Amino acid sequence: MPEPHLIILSICFLLLLAYLFDVSSSKTRVPSVLLLLFVGWLSKVIVKILNVSIPDLSFVLPVLGTIGLILIVLEGSLELELNRSKLPLIGKIILFSLLPVLILSFALALIFRHLKDVPFEVAFANSVPFAVISSSVAISGAKDLEPKDREFIIYESSMSDIFGVVIFNFLMFNDNGIKIKSLVSFAFETLFVLIIAYVMTLVLAFLLSRIKHHVKFIPIIVIIIAIYSISKIYHLPALILILIFGLFLGNIDKIKVKEADKYFHLLQIEVLIDEVRRFKELTIELTFLVRSLFFLLFGYSIDTGALLNPKAVVWSIGISALIYALRFIFIKTFGLNPKPILLIAPRGLITILLFISVPVSFRIDLVDELITQVIVLTSLVMMFGTMKGRVSGSATDKV
Repeated sequence: MPEPHLIILSICFLLLLAYLFDVSSSKTRVPSVLLLLFVGWLSKVIVKILNVSIPDLSFVLPVLGTIGLILIVLEGSLELELNRSKLPLIGKIILFSLLPVLILSFALALIFRHLKDVPFEVAFANSVPFAVISSSVAISGAKDLEPKDREFIIYESSMSDIFGVVIFNFLMFNDNGIKIKSLVSFAFETLFVLIIAYVMTLVLAFLLSRIKHHVKFIPIIVIIIAIYSISKIYHLPALILILIFGLFLGNIDKIKVKEADKYFHLLQIEVLIDEVRRFKELTIELTFLVRSLFFLLFGYSIDTGALLNPKAVVWSIGISALIYALRFIFIKTFGLNPKPILLIAPRGLITILLFISVPVSFRIDLVDELITQVIVLTSLVMMFGTMKGRVSGSATDKV
């Protein structure tokens, strides 16, 4: 076991590298996730060469992934502008996010079931992680696009995360099959979450505007994570809570003081607007920290032999081709401009998080190798897609 100060020094060095990647990604167009995965993998190689004993850190990955997912969706929703003129766009994005997840999951499930001779439920559970766009990668990759395109990617990837997690959990906790009773139960659960989200949003906004102590943002983020965890224990679509809270705070400046006195008389709107700005800054910082640690650790866990498996590469290319073919069809169906959003459909944190949530008895051979390869391939495609994103016109001009 290395000495504590060497561990601290190594972590500091890796995080500074991650910051350098993040700062330079707008110029190099290389997604920071690729560099983080490479550095994590390289760290493993160096550790083996130096014969340093490192404890098993695999249990940390799902914890970091869950916290990272919460912060990423919160950060994205805080940046979204919400008004009546955007309702048609939001409605279109909801369908644009949901249908590909369902269709791609179903298509891959049929393929896995036929080729691997496994029950459909098992095949579907292994397919959902591939069908979800990772907001952790997409949002950071789209930060230099036109504002409308960036907004579209934030909404789409956040919705894709939510729908992917909801569909996956619904499948895992209804393993006896999809029945009318389970669908009705799910509808009531979603309605319950919406009510809780409304109450939670008002309570947290109240705390944000009223707490006078110099430490106020971390307790609120801790409460958000705790509420998310409690919701997950009861199998509720918890990401909806985070999205609604972020949308409310991100658009708090649009609430008039007189209107606030009438409907939200306990909230100090003018104070809250300034606090939300500071809250956004802290959320961005924490998101960077957790996301960087997650991808470094995942890169460290990569098996080199599995990553370069020729058989898995063929599968990964086929899955990636199916992802973009289906995306192109939906872009044309919804009357959108393919440039630059066609190629921004990366897989990443949420893909890994869903996969490691699949019970071991449900996992299909090769899928663990495919996960890493598809993440790398879709990130590379996004890199090339964003190189000309600024000069290709807005994808949402037709909406």
